[in-house]
Amino acid sequence: MGRSPAPWRAALALAVDAALVLLFAGIGRASHSRGGALLGLIETAWPFLVGLLLVWGWGMVWREPVRPLRSGVPVWVGTVVLGMAMRLLSGQGTAPAFIIVATVTLGAFLLGWRGIVTLVLRIRHRKHHPKHP
Repeated sequence: MGRSPAPWRAALALAVDAALVLLFAGIGRASHSRGGALLGLIETAWPFLVGLLLVWGWGMVWREPVRPLRSGVPVWVGTVVLGMAMRLLSGQGTAPAFIIVATVTLGAFLLGWRGIVTLVLRIRHRKHHPKHP
C-alpha cells in the first residue's frame, strides 16, 4: 500500500469527477432542449453527484484517485448504479436508452481523464528516468 496523495490532489480529482457529472447532465439537458437553468441542471445531476460522493467515501477513492482500474472503474460503475437507483426512487426517468447513454458517457468521462493523466505521468516518468541499456 502506497502513501496517500496530498489532500489537494484528491480534492482536485473529486472536483474533476463532479465537473464531468455536471457536464454530462448539462449536455443531456441541452440535447433535449431543456435549457441550462441551474435548478434544472441540479435536478438532473444530483442523483449522480450523490452516487459519486458515496463511492468516493465507501471506496476510499481519495487514496489513489487517478488510478483507472483501482478508482476509475468503481467511481464510474457506482456513480451510474447509485445515480440510476436514486433517479428511480425520486420518480425521475430511467429509460433503457438513458441508462445506456449515461453508462457510456460517464464511462468515457470518468475513466477517460484518469487514462490521460496516467499516460502523461508514465511518459514524464520515462523521460526523467530512462532505462539504461
